[in-house]
Amino acid sequence: MQLSHYSDAQLAQAFADGNERALETLICRYKDKIYTSVYMLVKDKYLAEDIFQDTFLKIIKTMKSGRYNEQGKFLPWAIRVAHNLCMDHFRRSRQNVQVTLPDGQDISVLFGAGDMASDGIEKRQVHDSVRKLVENLPEEQCEVIVLRIYADLSFKQISELTGVSINTALGRMRYALLNLRKMITDNQMVLR
Repeated sequence: MQLSHYSDAQLAQAFADGNERALETLICRYKDKIYTSVYMLVKDKYLAEDIFQDTFLKIIKTMKSGRYNEQGKFLPWAIRVAHNLCMDHFRRSRQNVQVTLPDGQDISVLFGAGDMASDGIEKRQVHDSVRKLVENLPEEQCEVIVLRIYADLSFKQISELTGVSINTALGRMRYALLNLRKMITDNQMVLR
């Protein structure tokens, strides 16, 4: 069987058994989601690349030492590693965490906007507008949007990652959506 058909747990075990290509397959499988999650937290391309690299170095070190035991839950674990590295960076630099959404991502589902127009210019304008709105949300609300929409984490996983209850994570998402809808209404925006 080709490595691309292996489950995350099988790939992790194959890497632990010495198959370096198994790790490459895991990285290729999830690099976009992990990088996007990091980028949206740090809002800086070069810093995101550094933290992304550090994330995989830490993942490799953990897996090589035999301490990886997430049993097929590689993506949530990898995102937790990346999230923790981002938080470490912000603690060290004492900067406020600002979240922004990169171009090319569709979060229209948050607003019930339905199908977006196929015109690329119009899509970019909508994404730019949404990004500006999200930047105005409180940090905790931005974080839950990033982790839920882009990292595709469950609210249980988000609660574990951020150290809050599931109800708090759900509440933050609810308030984020309410705040975004209010900003859309207040600014008389039409998202298509």
